[in-house]
Amino acid sequence: MHCKGADDVKFTASAPQRVIVGQPFQLVFSVNENGKDLRLPDVKGFEIIAGPYTSTSSSTQIINGDIRTSKEVRYTYTLLPEKEGDYQIQSATIVVKKEKYYSNVLNIKVLPEDKASQSQQGGNASQSGQIRQSQSITSENLFIRPIISRTKIREQEAVVLTYRLYARVDVTNIQSPKFPDFKGFLVQEIDLPQDRTMQPDNYEGVNYYTYDLRKVLLFPQETGKITIEPMSCDVIVRVRSAQQRPRSFFDDFFDTYQEVSKTVTTSKVSLTVEPLPQPKPTDFSGVVGKLSLSTKVSTTEVEANQPITITLKLQGSGNLKMLKNPTLQFPQDFEAYEPKATNNFNTTDAGLSGSKTIEYLVIPRHDGDFVIPAATISYFDIASDSYKTLSTEPISIRVNKGTQSVSNAPIVSNFTGQEKVEVLATDIRYINTSEPNIKPAGRMIVGTMFFWLFYIISLVITIGLIIIFRKQARDNANVALMRNKKANKVARRRLKVAEREYKAGNKDTFYDEILKALWGYLSDKLSIPVSELNKDNISLRLSQRGVDDVVIQEFVKLLNDCEFERYAPIGNKESAMRHTFEFTEKLISTLEAMIKR
Repeated sequence: MHCKGADDVKFTASAPQRVIVGQPFQLVFSVNENGKDLRLPDVKGFEIIAGPYTSTSSSTQIINGDIRTSKEVRYTYTLLPEKEGDYQIQSATIVVKKEKYYSNVLNIKVLPEDKASQSQQGGNASQSGQIRQSQSITSENLFIRPIISRTKIREQEAVVLTYRLYARVDVTNIQSPKFPDFKGFLVQEIDLPQDRTMQPDNYEGVNYYTYDLRKVLLFPQETGKITIEPMSCDVIVRVRSAQQRPRSFFDDFFDTYQEVSKTVTTSKVSLTVEPLPQPKPTDFSGVVGKLSLSTKVSTTEVEANQPITITLKLQGSGNLKMLKNPTLQFPQDFEAYEPKATNNFNTTDAGLSGSKTIEYLVIPRHDGDFVIPAATISYFDIASDSYKTLSTEPISIRVNKGTQSVSNAPIVSNFTGQEKVEVLATDIRYINTSEPNIKPAGRMIVGTMFFWLFYIISLVITIGLIIIFRKQARDNANVALMRNKKANKVARRRLKVAEREYKAGNKDTFYDEILKALWGYLSDKLSIPVSELNKDNISLRLSQRGVDDVVIQEFVKLLNDCEFERYAPIGNKESAMRHTFEFTEKLISTLEAMIKR
C-alpha cells in the first residue's frame, strides 16, 4: 500500500487474480477509518454492474488491560469481464481526515469462456463463463499436469517443473502425494503460499479449477535424454449419492453426498539436456546463468600488523549454489585468513537469483608497496551461449611501518584458518607445591540394601512399561477399534470448525461441516466405510447397537434438516444455525452414551 499521511491508515484493494469472461466477480476496497470521496480508476476491460455496497465492521480487544479497537469499512463493486487478456486496475483514491490515500495496483487475468459452453449456449456470457462441475469422475474432468518450462536445456541450466491439479468436480481434499526422486537433478523447492486456494484456469479451451501441488527448480547434472517418473496422489471428491427411486424436483433439497477417493497419476516428463561446450575455462565455477562481479577494499594504505578486508560480491541468476570463492593471490608478507562467504539467494519462478558476498581478511606483517593480482571466475552465459570471464582489478596496497608489535596486533575472531595468536611465556605450567586436598574413599554402594531396592524397583517399572506399550501396540493395530475410540474426539473437532463458520455467518460452510461431523462420527463409530453410508443403513446399524428409535429418528431428521437448510433460504439464519449447532452437540453426546462398545 502506498499512501500519503499517517502510517496507521491502510487503504487496500483486493480481487481474484483470475476470472472468466462473462462471470461476475467482486472488487473490494477496504480502509480502517471512515473515508469519503472514493474515486475509482479506469477499469478498462470490465463493466461495473453493481456497487458500491458499503459495509462496516469493528472489534474490540482487551489485552492485559489495554483496550484496542479496530475498524474496517469495505466498498464492494461487482464487475463483469468483457474480453480475455491481462488487465491492470490502477490505484483508487480516498480521503481520510483531509489526507488522500492510494490503494495498491491489481493485476487480473481474464480467461476465455469454455469452447464447449460457447457452442451449447450460443455465446451467452452469463452462462458460458461458469465452470460447470460434473458428478462423474473421469480423466477429462480430474487430472494432474506436469508443466515444465522447457524441454531442451543445457547442463546445469534451471528448469521449472509444476504439478498442477485440474478439476471440474468438487474436490475436498488431496492426500498421499507421491513425487519422483528427480534422479539426475539438483532440486530447489519453490515456496507456494500456505493459504492458496483453487483458482480458475483455461486449458485447451476448457475452464477448470486448478491447484498447484508442488513447484520445483531443477538443475540437470547429466546430459542426454532424462525422464522424470510420474507422480500420483489420492484426490477426495464430493459427489451426490445415487438415488434408488425416480427423482423429482424436490430431491435437490434432500440429496445426500459422499466423498469418493480417486487416485490420479501424471504422465512421464522427458527433456533433452545438452552438454556444455568444450574446452571449459580452468576457472569455470560451474555456474550456468548470468553473473556480475564487484570489488571493495576497506583501505589501500595501512600500517603493518593492521587488518585489511577485501570484499567480492558475485550477483546474478542461475545455479548460484555452484559458486566457488575466487582465489586471491596474496604477497608472502601478508597473513591471510580463511574467507567468510555469505549467501543471499531467492528462489522464484524465474529461477535462483541473488548474491554471494566473500570477505577476505589479511594482515600485512611488513612495510612496503604490494600488489594483489586480479582474480578471475568464469561462467556459462545462457543468453550468448558462450563462456564469460569476470575479473577484479589489481589492488595496490601501501603498508607503512607499524607502531605495534606482532603480539600487540589486533586479532579478528570472525575468521578461521590461521592460528589466532601464540601465547609466549605462558605455555609452561609450574609444578604445584601446595598441600594436596585428599579425601578418604567412600563406602561402595554395590551389595547394599539401597542397591538391591533400586534394582528391583527399576525392574518392576520396566516390566510395567513393556506391558503398557504392548497393549497400546495391539490397540493401534486394530484400526476399527482406534477409529471407534476417537470418533467422538474427531466429531468435536469438526464441530469447533462449524462453530467458527456459524459465528462468521457462513451458512453453506457451516452446514457442510455439520454434515461432515455427523457422517464422519457414524462412519468411525460403526466402522462403516464412507462409501456405504446412507440413512437406511445407519438406522439399521444404530438399532442393532441398542440406540432408541426416537434418537435414531432425531438423527435422520437432523440430516434432512441440514441438507434442506443448506440450499433453502432461511429467514433467521443466525437463529437456525445456533439451534442446529446446539442440537448436534446434544445428539452426538446422547449417541456416545447409548452406543455399546
